[in-house]
Amino acid sequence: MSAAEFAEGAVGLVDFETYLSSGVHIGTRQKTGAMSPFIYRARPDGLYVLDVRKTDERITLAGKFLARLEPSKVIVVSARQYGQRPAQRFGEVTGMRTMVGRFIPGTFTNPSYKGYLEPDALVITDPLADEQPLREAAQAGIPVIGLCDTDNETADVDLIIPTNNKGRKALALVYWLLARQVLRERGELLPDQPFEVPVEEFEMKPGGE
Repeated sequence: MSAAEFAEGAVGLVDFETYLSSGVHIGTRQKTGAMSPFIYRARPDGLYVLDVRKTDERITLAGKFLARLEPSKVIVVSARQYGQRPAQRFGEVTGMRTMVGRFIPGTFTNPSYKGYLEPDALVITDPLADEQPLREAAQAGIPVIGLCDTDNETADVDLIIPTNNKGRKALALVYWLLARQVLRERGELLPDQPFEVPVEEFEMKPGGE
């Protein structure tokens, strides 16, 4: 995919090279049928490459949806280490609730549990790593936005954001873009107004924060 190809018909939340340098397009050597529509091509080394135009479109859609909800009623989860800092910073910027690390079973399905919650939407960093909250959200009828790689099953994900969901820089960029888009849709950030929080603040550093 060239920059010219990307520019055709793309809204462009960020330039093509930024997506590439962050590795958002780099998938795995496996693909599922559900993710096939989001795959641009297979590289000679066997890695599948995601179509970042569709990543761009889906972040825009997700931003519109999330901006309409009460922030405290949206929960963002990440069991995957590299997704924890991006998810937390996303929550801080948007006012949405984050739950990183281990997810306590029954949080969405057991009203007798003291930590029971009834969110209006769930954002997951990886359908595989976040399988428990995804399953409970499906049981409870909670809409799910999922960051999905080429190897993910997506049966219970309502809105797929195709992306490398394993890389530090990719996760930081996608959550940064989503946060900025939510603020824009709320009218808290003008379309041409700079987002003062740098993307680096969303990135989990090697070995910790």
